[in-house]
Amino acid sequence: MTVTNEKPKTNALPMAIVAGLFFILGFATWLNGSLMPYLQQILQLTPFQASLILFSFYIAVTFAALPSATIIEKIGYKKGMALGMGTMMLAGLLFIPAAKTQVFVLFLFAQLVMGTGITLLQTAVNPYVVRLGPEESAAARISIMGILNKSAGVIAPLVFTALILSGFSEVSGELSQSEIDSMANSLVFPYLGMAVFIGLLALAVLKSPLPELESEEHEGDKEAGHVKATLAHPNLALGVVALFFYVAVEVIAGDTIGTFALSLGVEDYSVMTSYTMACMVIGYILGIALIPRFISQQNALMVSAILGLLLTVGIVWGDNNSYLIANVLLAPLGIAQLPDTLLMIAFLGLANAIVWPAVFPLALSGLGKLTSTGSALLVMGISGGAFGPLFWGGMSSATDLGMQGGYLVLFPCYLFILFYALKGHKMKTWSK
Repeated sequence: MTVTNEKPKTNALPMAIVAGLFFILGFATWLNGSLMPYLQQILQLTPFQASLILFSFYIAVTFAALPSATIIEKIGYKKGMALGMGTMMLAGLLFIPAAKTQVFVLFLFAQLVMGTGITLLQTAVNPYVVRLGPEESAAARISIMGILNKSAGVIAPLVFTALILSGFSEVSGELSQSEIDSMANSLVFPYLGMAVFIGLLALAVLKSPLPELESEEHEGDKEAGHVKATLAHPNLALGVVALFFYVAVEVIAGDTIGTFALSLGVEDYSVMTSYTMACMVIGYILGIALIPRFISQQNALMVSAILGLLLTVGIVWGDNNSYLIANVLLAPLGIAQLPDTLLMIAFLGLANAIVWPAVFPLALSGLGKLTSTGSALLVMGISGGAFGPLFWGGMSSATDLGMQGGYLVLFPCYLFILFYALKGHKMKTWSK
């Protein structure tokens, strides 16, 4: 994959454009953390039904990633980005009839369309970050993009709360129909505004000086771009699985924390995703500072998996009435007290931050002409976000610990990520 046309003197402007797109991706994605408990109240959903809000968003990746690669091959990366944002704009508009009718299926369809648009945009934009610089420093560049993505995740719940929930601070207990109607209607103008903004941004990208990336694949290379040939590389195939489990734990940590906080009676449940995203931003900053100068990508991945396992133990068997961590870390800052278990869910953001930046370049290493298909397959790993919350919801119902016990599903996820860090990324053939 090479950059066509005359090579620019600096990659600063293309990287700045890509950074803006990562911010948009993060904003649209991490709205789900506030939307899930919000719709749970309006539509009176069970925890499992609420998890379908996330499932419909992330399951789009399963069927949209490979078609996205085909679309990008035909129309180019830049037009692919614009088309992805156009699809996201359409999804934003679909939330309007969903809010007006309060039909759960329409919300799920809007989420499905939003996930499809984001998948197309992800497939187009990720290779830029890897290719606009040396491969060995790709994790650092992806970390920079991650800071913007997760910073949007900090801001999105705060904006959601300010624009949509500000007038409902006194709503508690079972909602009346008038309160439900009022809360649902409050979604209309924010999503309309988001749709218009994303549409304008799509036009701006089309007119931007962003260089086109052209695949090195040719018609004579029959195996190039073929899924079977790509999956013959164990580091790529296992990387897809690792990202599947990573996105599962990332979404559980970021998008179920609000629902869990609501069950604990935490008043500001709608902003809890911001805590997880803030921890991820800190993790990305550490990654930029430490990788590869002080620690390799694979060792950082190993540390992340171990930290995730330790935090999972604390979350599942911790005391919801203990505020020790809050007394030490939050009280001096004047921040509201939160249970230790809730804060440990937020700390998962710190454990998760380096996983995507480390796995993506390790998985693409040595693919050559198969890089485009490999990137699409890795993006398919985002479908873990569809199943993680479902498993969490199912486990919540299956254990005596309720939602707290649901976090048991994190264990196998972090164990596989640890395996990939220790061995999986080194495997170049399936015979060893």
